[in-house]
Amino acid sequence: MLNPCDAAFLTALETQLPPGTLRPPEDRYLTELRGRMQGQAGAVARPASSAEVSVILRAAHGARVGVVPYAGGTGLVGGQVMPDGALPLILSVERMTRLHDVDTAGNVLVAEAGAILADVQAHADRAGRQFPMALGSQGSARIGGLLGTNAGGANVLRWGMMRDLCLGVEAVLADGSLVGGLKRLRKNNMGYDLRHLLIGSEGTLGVITAAALRLFPQPARTGAALLAVPSPHAALDLLSLAQDRLGEGVSAFELIGGQGPRFVARHLPQIRQPFADPPDWSVLIDLGLVAALDPERELTALFEAALDQGLVRDGVIASNAAQRAQFWAFREAIPEANRAVGAIASHDVAVPLTALPQFIARADAALGALGDMRINCFGHVGDGNLHYNVFPAAGRVRDDYDSLRPLISQTVHALVSDLGGSISAEHGIGRLKTGDLVRYGDAAGLAAMRAIKAALDPAGILNPGAVLG
Repeated sequence: MLNPCDAAFLTALETQLPPGTLRPPEDRYLTELRGRMQGQAGAVARPASSAEVSVILRAAHGARVGVVPYAGGTGLVGGQVMPDGALPLILSVERMTRLHDVDTAGNVLVAEAGAILADVQAHADRAGRQFPMALGSQGSARIGGLLGTNAGGANVLRWGMMRDLCLGVEAVLADGSLVGGLKRLRKNNMGYDLRHLLIGSEGTLGVITAAALRLFPQPARTGAALLAVPSPHAALDLLSLAQDRLGEGVSAFELIGGQGPRFVARHLPQIRQPFADPPDWSVLIDLGLVAALDPERELTALFEAALDQGLVRDGVIASNAAQRAQFWAFREAIPEANRAVGAIASHDVAVPLTALPQFIARADAALGALGDMRINCFGHVGDGNLHYNVFPAAGRVRDDYDSLRPLISQTVHALVSDLGGSISAEHGIGRLKTGDLVRYGDAAGLAAMRAIKAALDPAGILNPGAVLG
């Protein structure tokens, strides 16, 4: 049983921290990005170092006060807000933003948990390297949150998720003890790898305070193309063709259903779209190549080969960096347009690549049988991750579908499970999907997760209610 973050606890904690570390909670800490959940808190702690994080967690552990870790607040499954239970303390890493010098020989950058992703990218870029994690919220998402959720993004196909981009983490455990794992090693077999345990744990096993991040050489030449394809099946065949021809030069491969561009045209008319009449299906291919290869020429050759095989119907190839940036601005505008429309239910799922066309067809048919809805299906199809989002029919609002919402998500997730997929590809479990984790997760795996949670956080103070409920 947890105790509330009350005046007595805060008074005792305040004497152990620098002035101004504790603050009253502002709305920005309590509101989930899509407005689906409203959090609560007794106060917000804003430590400036891992030592201060240790002080906070040691005190919370002793007093049995829940702690909700907070990074950029961009999570989409409610992991950063706690709507009920004993009043918690929010622990924000926003003041921990230090970036250490880039190790260009080892291709490593050490960043504190509060560092913003865009700043990390820029810091690496100035040293002639790249940190390839890329997503729409990179101007506000912070490294600690990205690691806590094992974030994905557009470039997973080539460089992997945050777990793959991290060599080591420094973290504070529930009792305030510090795990110093910032070694910059690619080989380290000294027992259990706590790094991989903490990454993706959504702050339920410890608070990540810093990380050693993997960097890569910048590609000598980049390019992009938007190609209209007749179907998701053709998109997969096009991916195979592109990888056969260009190997790891294919950095990203995004599937875009026709509903997304139509939402963008309606709600974000300032965004320039590649096609005047959006096709039902298109793909955005992004390349990063060696100096000897010309991206525009390679994409033109790929388009011609795909056209001969009936895999594409039309296409636009970027002729310069500005046009490539326009393509990505269009792609990243789709989630913003979605928020303007207001989804009935959003799904971040993954299925085996060969099952993607079957999933889309079966899910569309199943939801069509439930009622009149619009589907916006898009995502990182190169790694099997789809954002399958359901919207009201034209002229209706999402509140009209309140009674259907649980059945819609259950239908989608049951199909994902039936096809051997995951009901959370890159957003995590948070508080919104705890029931789904129990329903579709592996029983033995869940038991092991609960045992690990009990061992590392026996009082249950870390992000209460997240992941395991």
